[in-house]
Amino acid sequence: MKTSDFYYDLPQELIAQTPIEPRDASRLLVYHKDGESIEHRHFYDVIDYLQKGDVLVINNTKVIPARIFATRLPRTEKTVERNTEVLLLKRKEYDVWECITRPAKKLKVGTMLDFGKMQGQVVGFGEEGVRFIKFIFDGVFENILDDIGNMPLPPYITQKLEDKSRYQTVYGKIDGSAAAPTAGLHFTPGLLQKIEDKGVQIAKVLLHVGLGTFRPVKEDDILNHKMHSEYFEVDELNAKIINDALAEGRRVICVGTTSVRVVESAVGEDGYVKACKGETQIFIYPGYKFKVVKGLITNFHLPESTLIMLVSAFIGRENTLAAYNTAVEEKYRFFSFGDAMLVL
Repeated sequence: MKTSDFYYDLPQELIAQTPIEPRDASRLLVYHKDGESIEHRHFYDVIDYLQKGDVLVINNTKVIPARIFATRLPRTEKTVERNTEVLLLKRKEYDVWECITRPAKKLKVGTMLDFGKMQGQVVGFGEEGVRFIKFIFDGVFENILDDIGNMPLPPYITQKLEDKSRYQTVYGKIDGSAAAPTAGLHFTPGLLQKIEDKGVQIAKVLLHVGLGTFRPVKEDDILNHKMHSEYFEVDELNAKIINDALAEGRRVICVGTTSVRVVESAVGEDGYVKACKGETQIFIYPGYKFKVVKGLITNFHLPESTLIMLVSAFIGRENTLAAYNTAVEEKYRFFSFGDAMLVL
């Protein structure tokens, strides 16, 4: 199966640059797997498709202001201040992070960086240009990052985000992601309360979005693509919520591809989700047999990405591309700040 099999043509003007206000006013394309029919609604209508007894699985990760700028040391007459961009991806030790840097070639092992309120030293290399940076600071790292960091918006968003909270879900609790689980951006506290009042249970899992989000599929054959690991957790309480639903034949509906990857990583051979934590490299593409997920809420993803491959595994490649082409024709908004799709 080729990467090019998952290409679709997207006009540039359909890439959303700013979030919709309010959050749940975005559009919602509803794809019915049984009859392969499509409806056009708004996100606040998602409640009409949820039933008492359903379990809605959300990823309660929180995005950190992971984009920071540094000056290479020592300074010289030719030094350009703050000309090195560092994107924090994953904490390896208390003071050591896996990072993407730009420019990367000039950052050799031993290179010192000045971030203003802290310094850093390149202490190692990883795959595909990754650098490991040891940070030197006084105080609490997270507080410093809040002061100097910027939200790590994807490169296709070129407009400045005025309100940092709009790149966070309203339910994000645990710091650690380098990108938002964007399907969750559509929910408001009020909509979540209405969903719970209807008798839908909320299960909270965790996946810190990392390097895999930023790396395109470069291989012609998708089977040769290597997924980067991302940290995930499922605790006892939320595993039980999901497993009770599975045992009773109730639907488990995941909010976002990250939640899908968590539950499908945590499921055992008996078909039930285990309470566990660790790293996952699960790559879901057509041919994969879903063990837990019965429904999916997701945004519209980049062509040839692992995310559109996951959606294609759920409803079929041709059906996915047909739905995406319909969304293009109907001028839906695409990618992180774009509209959503519900698949049931």
